[in-house]
Amino acid sequence: MGKEATGSEVCMPLLDDADKHGSGGEKDLEVPPPWKEQITVRGIVVSVVLGGLFCIITHKLNLTVGVIPSLNVAAGLLGFFLVKTWTGIMSKLGIWTTPFTRQENTVIQTCVVACYGIAFSGGFGTYMIAMDQTTYNLIGADYPGNRVEDIKNPSLGWMIAYIFTVSFLGLFCLVPLRKKASTVSWKVPKH
Repeated sequence: MGKEATGSEVCMPLLDDADKHGSGGEKDLEVPPPWKEQITVRGIVVSVVLGGLFCIITHKLNLTVGVIPSLNVAAGLLGFFLVKTWTGIMSKLGIWTTPFTRQENTVIQTCVVACYGIAFSGGFGTYMIAMDQTTYNLIGADYPGNRVEDIKNPSLGWMIAYIFTVSFLGLFCLVPLRKKASTVSWKVPKH
């Protein structure tokens, strides 16, 4: 059943030695710039604009649907488009700009995803807006489960501390868990 010989057998390597580690072109030799050059003013401006736009989209989706899709690819593509447009306009005006790199696009994408992640996980599209005095009065004091002790009218300082805590909750939990759940401390047998 698989023993017949056909005329189309592969008898030589499919890749040359030069192709084993990439295309062998100059692009593989490209060294990424240092991290200080990856964070640019135009990258921060694009991140702030897209972060604000994605926060609005996140709040709209959170209030209407309740589910937020992953917007990572959209953030990367829009960041790429805006910076490429920016550099194109500047070059047409005769203003020299630094070339746009993949690392700069990654920085933009990371900032935008962090912005809309905070907008979602902060709860301002779900439970936080339902805990203020106005909502309590609209529902009515006689409604079951609507209690005075559940009212929270957050101040700006409280909201900043709350968002900081929610944003870094994973980091606060990860450090103790890493020490506790390290595979080295489990003494896993080697195979």
